[in-house]
Amino acid sequence: MGSGFCQNAAGEVHPDAKFSKGELLNKPLDGFHGIWYANQPSGDEYVYKYSGGLATYTANHNPIAIYSPEVNRTYFCYGAVNEQGSLIHAVSFFDHKTGEVIRPVGVLDKKTNDAHDNPVISIDSKGYIWLFSTSHGTSRPSYIHRSARPHDISSFEPVSPVKTENGRKVPLDNFSYLQVYFQRGKGFIGLFTHYVEKDLKYGRKSVRVISLMTSPDGIEWSEWKDIASIEEGHYQTSSFGSGKVGTSFNYHPNMKDEPGLNYRTNLYFLHTEDFGKTWKTADGIEVSLPLTEIANPALVENYAAEGLNVYINDVAYDKHGYPAILYITSKNYQAGPSSGPQKWNIAHWDGKRWNICYVTSSDNNYDMGSLYIEADGTWRIIGPTEPGPQLFNTGGEMAMWESIDGGKTWRKSGQLTTNSLYNHSYSRKPLYAKDGFYSLWADGHGRKPSESRLYFSSKTGDVYCLPEKMKGERMKPELYRATLSSR
Repeated sequence: MGSGFCQNAAGEVHPDAKFSKGELLNKPLDGFHGIWYANQPSGDEYVYKYSGGLATYTANHNPIAIYSPEVNRTYFCYGAVNEQGSLIHAVSFFDHKTGEVIRPVGVLDKKTNDAHDNPVISIDSKGYIWLFSTSHGTSRPSYIHRSARPHDISSFEPVSPVKTENGRKVPLDNFSYLQVYFQRGKGFIGLFTHYVEKDLKYGRKSVRVISLMTSPDGIEWSEWKDIASIEEGHYQTSSFGSGKVGTSFNYHPNMKDEPGLNYRTNLYFLHTEDFGKTWKTADGIEVSLPLTEIANPALVENYAAEGLNVYINDVAYDKHGYPAILYITSKNYQAGPSSGPQKWNIAHWDGKRWNICYVTSSDNNYDMGSLYIEADGTWRIIGPTEPGPQLFNTGGEMAMWESIDGGKTWRKSGQLTTNSLYNHSYSRKPLYAKDGFYSLWADGHGRKPSESRLYFSSKTGDVYCLPEKMKGERMKPELYRATLSSR
């Protein structure tokens, strides 16, 4: 199985000359194999800025899994890989009634080895499964596919989407870092990144502008509405819940001697309750978009003043509909102890103010986890907070953390993986997550290309490895580790 190796010399968007237009496959796969990916060689013992099994990358792609109560299934997508190392957009589902997974279907050969092109999944009110194929920058096209039949992943059909641009309908064929949510009676709302050339203090650069678009049917999309364009741009991570779409984002400073994309700082938050028409801060102040100034009403915490990088992992809502943001802060962008400690933090709006609470520390900037807030008031985090076999590289051993006081204090309730061969990374929360298939992630060697397996866990911490070789169309995954064991 190919490793899916790709590297980026400077961390910025780049053309991928090896591959071109994607190919529709609709092909059953023999099992679950994730893509291995690396970004920016570092020239030291850690080899890359980040790397590993990144089938569930990035935190800015959402959702990659979604629970459907109509059929009691969790549908999920991920970045698979073929023998040539090309990224395959794959779809499967977990049947909560039987405890089985279905043989994955390779929908699209994206014709790249860049895990930034990993897919995003959605389900409409009729039960059709939608697969959105993102692109890293503008050098490759993006795609939208819809299942041929409701709740059936055996075959997907290409959609020819259009967007409104200067009053005209033009093809919608490029978007990056997509987060898309279906709202009954309204349709799809998508938050994403697009790239524009911009004159800045230190030269003209291609910057990352975060935006939104809406569609009643997934085919005709609105004009793009920019959310923020501060200096060299942003990463945003969002969530859908309590009738709102909330987005948390940082910004890339424009720097004289450094590529700003390696630096990301400050923490911002905005939300919409009317399908993107108006945007407000957590305290209800409506803002004019796009935001273009560093100091603006959406600012949650000024980490630039502390010289810290900010890596946003997840957003969730409490029982009052107030947002909570899970994010990591560190001293710089490189892998290794000089950047640490990587502090995991929660920023929680309590109705009057933002409260910043410390959770734990790990050893890499890209140790991504997910935040869960349950109806009974329990808060959980699942993520690679524990040291893994490749120290200071992306990921580690997976652990579960819990809080019973609204995120103020945390305890490690147990460790989900131990004595692993490879680092586990990018634990992802399904939209409407249900026990049985509560978190999804992959493993991979932190410093060199390797095979990559996929795993999921239950709410109680049982961990299962998705079958590398399917024995039939349905199969019960192997129990990898049973129950939580506190350490």
